[in-house]
Amino acid sequence: MPLTPQQIEHKLRQHDSEIVSIYDLLAEIKEIVAGHDARFDGHDARFDAHDARFDAHDARFDAHDKRFDAHDARFDAHDARFDAHDARFDAHDARFDRIDETLTEVLRRLPEPR
Repeated sequence: MPLTPQQIEHKLRQHDSEIVSIYDLLAEIKEIVAGHDARFDGHDARFDAHDARFDAHDARFDAHDKRFDAHDARFDAHDARFDAHDARFDAHDARFDRIDETLTEVLRRLPEPR
């Protein structure tokens, strides 16, 4: 059944009204999205500030690592010196043990006092 000119006019006004409503809805969505963008920009700025702080912490930790590495190197040098001292003390202990054995043997060979 064909539409009458009044029905066509009515449909056109109805479609026009719906199109205007869609544009209004899109405008509201655009405002909401703009608000979200602003919030995201704020979050990005905060994350950038956190990143800067983390970078500063990393730099401090790297400096501490270098200091600890220097201390490790010094402790390694001390360990090497202590190992050398231990070897010398072991040699002295062996010599003292031989002297002790010699003295024990000398005392054993001496005649008993009368």
